[in-house]
Amino acid sequence: MNTASPLAVLREKYSALAPIMDERLHRLWAASEALAFGWGGITLVAEATGLSQTTIRAGIAELKDPQPLDGERTPDAARIRRRGGGRKPLSQTDQTLCRDLKELVDPATRGDPQSPLCWTCKSTRRLAEGLVKKGHRVSHQTVERLLRDLDYSLQANRKTREGSSHPDRNAQFEHIAGKVRSFQQRGQPVISVDTKKKELVGDFKNAGREWQPQGGPEQVRSRDFKDKKLGKVAPYGVYDLTANEGWVSVGIDHDTAEFATESIRRWWQRMGSRAYPQAESLLVTADAGGSNSSRCRLWKVALQRLADAMGLRITVCHFPPGTSKWNKIEHRMFCHITENWRGKLLVSRAVIVSLIGSTTTRTGLRVKAELDTNLYATGVKVSDADLAAVKMKKDAFHGEWNYTIAPND
Repeated sequence: MNTASPLAVLREKYSALAPIMDERLHRLWAASEALAFGWGGITLVAEATGLSQTTIRAGIAELKDPQPLDGERTPDAARIRRRGGGRKPLSQTDQTLCRDLKELVDPATRGDPQSPLCWTCKSTRRLAEGLVKKGHRVSHQTVERLLRDLDYSLQANRKTREGSSHPDRNAQFEHIAGKVRSFQQRGQPVISVDTKKKELVGDFKNAGREWQPQGGPEQVRSRDFKDKKLGKVAPYGVYDLTANEGWVSVGIDHDTAEFATESIRRWWQRMGSRAYPQAESLLVTADAGGSNSSRCRLWKVALQRLADAMGLRITVCHFPPGTSKWNKIEHRMFCHITENWRGKLLVSRAVIVSLIGSTTTRTGLRVKAELDTNLYATGVKVSDADLAAVKMKKDAFHGEWNYTIAPND
């Protein structure tokens, strides 16, 4: 014989049904149990379920006089409340909430030194605190919903501004494109060169994520201070636009013009001379700054030595200042190298060379790499006489950007 009290029985039944009932079923089930108990049933059911007596009475009214929830004659089983039922959104009950929120996240307002959030991140908790100080009752979850309703989203910075643009910027692009087509049509090599950013060697954090056992990420140093023994490496790349092949010299010393031309020489010795055995000239597209700067005297002197060693006429076309991202090597080779070693620890020079050399793409990119252990001096002075000895012919169009260096006979 079951001697459990009515309250205990109700609690047991409610705990079994609660997970599968929606708001409307909660209300109607509680109402039916209260009617079954008769006098005192509303109080008993309210105590057993935690529902308010107002909710239970509303359920009893629905059972005695059922009305369609959508205002039509046929009940809409998909609806839980009557249209317009439930708590109104804060954006409707608090008329100034959205306006104050916009002021807090507006970039112009955040730049105002008097703004309390000027130098803080735009986290929802910080914004909620700012709104509370303005007299609003709002949580950080509500702030997030409001931001999405206002078409805000979390976004990173985007590199789009290039500073002042040279008036002949587009004309130089067209000039480079014409040179590239001309060399390729004649079967002459065309390369894009640049230095990838220097990389710390050691167990430092590397951007990106890799599959690891749950809760077992690679352990790295907390600070990115250069290891005195391992130091840094400077990868200088050469990308063959026609063959879709690349070469990277991983330097351990300074990134100088001599290091740049040595990287081109190694590419020619290991890859270029085999791909273009009948070559008579070489086209190099490069940035306007860095070790291969258009204004670097040592770059031109080193190119003269390179032309003599290779026996080729070397034509150079520099991209206008501020447009280095248009250099083909950036989005044809370097980006794939970065993708290939994402999340991996660059613990040694050998590992770096191996990761670069294993870079491939579905479109057929092949990359070879080699460690360059040479030391390159900085601050090398080039005299006027040394520069005058360079057999350089400047183009009629922007000779400072476009020139050809012929080998000495």
